[in-house]
Amino acid sequence: MFIGREEEMETLKKLFGRRSASFVAIRGRRRIGKSRLIKEFSKHFEKTWMFTGLPPTKGVTEQKQRDEFCNQMSTQGIPLSEVKDWSKIFWFLGRESEKGRVLIVLDEIAWMGSKDTTFLGKLKIAWDQFFSQNPKLVLIVSSSIASWLDENVLKSTGFFGRVDLTLTLRELSAKQCSKFWGNKADTVSGYEKLKLLSVTGGVPRYLEEIDPKMSAEENIQELCFSEGGLLFNEFDAIFHDLFSRKATTCREIVEALADAKSLSQKEVCQVIDKANGRQISEYFRDLTEAGFIAADFTWDLKTTKLSNLRRYRLSDNYLRFYLKYILPNKQKILKKKFQKASIYSTSNWDTIMGYQFENLVISNSWDLFEKMYIRPEDYEYDGPYFQTKTRDRVGCQIDYLIQTKNNLYICEVKFSKNPIGPQVISEMEKKIKALDIPKHLSCRTVLIHVGGVTKEVTHRDYFNKIIDWTELL
Repeated sequence: MFIGREEEMETLKKLFGRRSASFVAIRGRRRIGKSRLIKEFSKHFEKTWMFTGLPPTKGVTEQKQRDEFCNQMSTQGIPLSEVKDWSKIFWFLGRESEKGRVLIVLDEIAWMGSKDTTFLGKLKIAWDQFFSQNPKLVLIVSSSIASWLDENVLKSTGFFGRVDLTLTLRELSAKQCSKFWGNKADTVSGYEKLKLLSVTGGVPRYLEEIDPKMSAEENIQELCFSEGGLLFNEFDAIFHDLFSRKATTCREIVEALADAKSLSQKEVCQVIDKANGRQISEYFRDLTEAGFIAADFTWDLKTTKLSNLRRYRLSDNYLRFYLKYILPNKQKILKKKFQKASIYSTSNWDTIMGYQFENLVISNSWDLFEKMYIRPEDYEYDGPYFQTKTRDRVGCQIDYLIQTKNNLYICEVKFSKNPIGPQVISEMEKKIKALDIPKHLSCRTVLIHVGGVTKEVTHRDYFNKIIDWTELL
């Protein structure tokens, strides 16, 4: 099944109303569904030419990338022997794309052009001379390395004014994720689904592996704790294929963030013993744009102006699960000694699940807005919030804060297997007391939970809203 991406598909279909050729860039993390979206979109074309680059493994040269491109042309009906120049390759492709509704796809373009410094220049010339001459042609370039696409295409002077549409694919919403349970969706509890989403996040390719007939524990065992499981080997592929020479440092950054709720760049550098400078900033940018970590900015509650201060959070649920549960047991798994082990036996399970749950809450913010009747026109800013300590105030952190024109929705996000007791109220009171709240804003308390709350919490009527997040599923 093709699930979700309705908005992105409608955006792509609007290109059919144009009177000229369209140049489209699509970016997003590995396995997020770029190729699948393009495949579904291709059903609306008379001709489709789809190409993908070779992963940057040892021994892959400029010529091998060209040879592979020619091989893919031949298998799609454009016979072409070995060619040593991209200009000639694009000329042949342009000749086959002169008329009719045509789609040309250069998937993982960063791999195609990373070895050849002339590749992008020749693609630009091919667009100007050949592809753009067909008003019904759509050219799509996509990459899992968003920073490469930004630097070399979207912000490049060579392609200035040529890219008509940029799509960034994010994780699917909780409601969309629920559809992967098919006709079993209504009989599987929200809590059961949450267990799997704590591992997969809203990544479509991972969700496709779910067997609705199996429990969450059985699915996790198959996906993560068996040698042939998709998620057992996925981590190494991510860092090898996407970050190449940067892989070691990028992995160290992710490992540092896996043990914390959030850290500043300076704090991460202290953990991994690296200098905090321009080069490490580029690694943070690459990981952020690839969708693996998130930069959470604080902001001024009086003016809603964003601060330069930011903290980084490991926003990808799979990466943390791999580092905390799969990697430490890798040898046991390879020796088949982990087949019946319980993932709940680890002492820090609740802590890690708390981090995973917060990621899901933040990535499904608009669904929460609907439950809290927050109108888009009133929205100012939202996200994890941290108040720095000064001489006149104490520091504090809010799990999730939503600011509208007249209200502050202070959200406490709690994951617990057992009903949450009244201690959550005292925790919230302490945070509100520390928070420097402008006088023109009303304070609304919200508890977002899994596992229920005790009768005492309900009877004390402290929270303006108590939301069982599993209802979104």
